[in-house]
Amino acid sequence: MLQQFNERNRDLIVNINGRLVHRDEAGISPFDSAVQDGDAVWEGLRLYNGRIFKLHEHLDRLERSATALSFPEIPTREEIIDEIKRTLAANKMRDGVHIRLTLTRGVKITSGMDPRLNQSGLTLIILAEHKAPRIHHANLLNSILAKIEANNARADDALMLDTRGFIAETNATHVFIVRKGDLATSRVVACPEGITRATVIEICAAEKIRCVEADLSPVDVYGADEMFCTGTMGELAGVVKIDNRVVGDGKVGPMTKRLSELYAKRTATEGIPVID
Repeated sequence: MLQQFNERNRDLIVNINGRLVHRDEAGISPFDSAVQDGDAVWEGLRLYNGRIFKLHEHLDRLERSATALSFPEIPTREEIIDEIKRTLAANKMRDGVHIRLTLTRGVKITSGMDPRLNQSGLTLIILAEHKAPRIHHANLLNSILAKIEANNARADDALMLDTRGFIAETNATHVFIVRKGDLATSRVVACPEGITRATVIEICAAEKIRCVEADLSPVDVYGADEMFCTGTMGELAGVVKIDNRVVGDGKVGPMTKRLSELYAKRTATEGIPVID
């Protein structure tokens, strides 16, 4: 489904290394590593009634990704949270907001891929938008190519397989299937760990719903009673058709609805306050 422009986002204020600027004036150097090499890491956050759900888990993953790429002098958690607060305050935002954090290796002294050319520190970009509900790196070309294929097939997303032929994820989300009341999700082999995925697994454990991590084949998905995808922005999204095959009875199933309700209860009561 193609996202539509939200009029409330017309005059967004964007944070680039602590500088708050109008979206039309925001920009980074053509020598920035994100432009030169796609050398950046990112996280997507959701703001619910003044709180960011699983904020520390997202920042943990951001730090792991940046460390894996040998980024020097990663901003502290307190510095990042302070800049998030400044960005939300500048936009007068409180609820129904998607925040994209991007951390690049910074500006190079000249073009080239050698990290030793980066001598001026990292670049932190915070983009907050009104939106409805491994190394996590910024080079998403494989996912973009998969999304193009999905668009050409008039599908919402594409199912991506690992090198062994098992399901890894969609081009943007993790995958769960339901069979006879039990859940299964792909093992984290060829995709990054998902925070929403982990939350669903936590909910299943708390509710005594059987959930296993397994190598799932396309045939497993075709024979599922229900299927849903998980992600920070979309939360839990039911899937009713795949490869022109109807999943279950072609409707969002009862387990998907139940887990969506349980997830919503958590987002309504948990999270780190970022609005005064």
